[in-house]
Amino acid sequence: MTMTSAEPVPTPPAPPVSLTALLARRDLGLRLLAGPEDVSIHWVHTSEMADPYPYLLGGELLMTAGVQLADPAHYVERVVEAGAAALAFGVTPVYDTVPAELVEACARHRLPLVEVPPRTPFTAVARALWRLMAEARLHELRRVTEAQQSLAAAAARPAPVPAVLGALASRLGGRAVLFGADGTESVAAGREVPAGAARALRDLAGVLGPRPGGPASASGDGGGLRLAAYALGGGEGLTLGVATERRGPGDHTIAGVAVVLLSLLTAPHRGAEAAVRDGALVRLLLGAAPDEIADTLGPGPWTVVHASGGDGTPFAAAALAAALGTPLMDAGGTAPGAAGASGSAAGATGPGGRAPAAAETAGTAQGDAPGVVRLLVPAASPVTAQSGWTLGASAPVEAGDLAAADAQAARALRRAEATGAELARHRPGGIAALVDPDEATAHARALLAPLNTPLAETLRVWLSLHGGWDRTAVAMDIHRNTVRQRISRCAALLGRDLDDPDVRMELWFALKSR
Repeated sequence: MTMTSAEPVPTPPAPPVSLTALLARRDLGLRLLAGPEDVSIHWVHTSEMADPYPYLLGGELLMTAGVQLADPAHYVERVVEAGAAALAFGVTPVYDTVPAELVEACARHRLPLVEVPPRTPFTAVARALWRLMAEARLHELRRVTEAQQSLAAAAARPAPVPAVLGALASRLGGRAVLFGADGTESVAAGREVPAGAARALRDLAGVLGPRPGGPASASGDGGGLRLAAYALGGGEGLTLGVATERRGPGDHTIAGVAVVLLSLLTAPHRGAEAAVRDGALVRLLLGAAPDEIADTLGPGPWTVVHASGGDGTPFAAAALAAALGTPLMDAGGTAPGAAGASGSAAGATGPGGRAPAAAETAGTAQGDAPGVVRLLVPAASPVTAQSGWTLGASAPVEAGDLAAADAQAARALRRAEATGAELARHRPGGIAALVDPDEATAHARALLAPLNTPLAETLRVWLSLHGGWDRTAVAMDIHRNTVRQRISRCAALLGRDLDDPDVRMELWFALKSR
């Protein structure tokens, strides 16, 4: 078994694309001259350097016209050493055909060599590759969202642990195993794997164990399969093992959702009260109205917290929830690269918003940013700043008002991020507080743009004095007729009826927000 570190590594902004898919684009006219076509491309780079090695990250499609191609054999050796995925050679204006020495060197090193015809600019190849990557990313986000929905539904079944393992194995196309603290196989689901892979998976899970401060996850290869292991929370030393033929970009996120669910489902001291509460959360996930589950959710009030940050591991959100004193947490928005793009942790569409089973149910927040964790905290538990996190907290509410509190927490988080604060709380301030300050300022500037400073100030004073001509004239120390002229000018420039109360309200709000 080979094992890789559990440390996070930089990842491309989108899933890789097979060279086969790029060659299939007939509009590009690309032709494979040497090497295999079933390689993955992570990025694209153009270079006319004699030695491009220092400028490559690995996994690229390197494009060149051979301006400084003096020694094709040495050039290919350096490209292979840098880890490039493939080489694209543009014919003309430097070469009329791809040099035979280059073709031979690429074939010898099994480096895919693609001929780019004169009619196809390098930018067209790059644009086509990024478009394929965008399509692959969208496909992966849909796959992750569907998997989250499946896992959440499985957690609501009568035998939730086997159901979650079965859903995970099905979504990843492999085998999922729950190991006990002593390394024995407790529950398993999915297709059988070779004995060598099973032993390697057990050994990998044993690397984690219940040691304080030990690694939370590990990955490796064994028996011809890709292996991954994740330590569950709860202090029982349980470990989730996964064996698959291949590892997709979203697999780590899907497994992370399963880890959170299994940690909750296998947590010790789960009494009847916790089971009833979790059942209420599942019903909310499946579309029940908040007031229907208020009694079983538990006595309120509740505080909704939105959080961004963390260290990027699947267990960072669980640690945050523990620090705030609640198991009610939705970490679905933390999908890498994607986290946040999908905007849905478990695909719930009912009034309860989106949350995995036995997880946060604060309601649907419009415009959640990627990587946002949402938590439901008893109001009796103080919400304090947490290292590495930026928090936004709502006002305490009863269960029936969770949706409104969710929106409050989202606005508070945006304010905290804008000001650089570790924690921002909802601040009641009337209708004006419901609008994002930056959006209000932008709207005010656009609306009042036709007015110069004297006109805007006259309009502000006039509105503050309920349209009183004489009082405005006295307050500004100008003639009454000047007030009338300026207000008429404002109405003409703005194209608004200043006798309309709705118009007056909007202008007053804009004048205070500019």
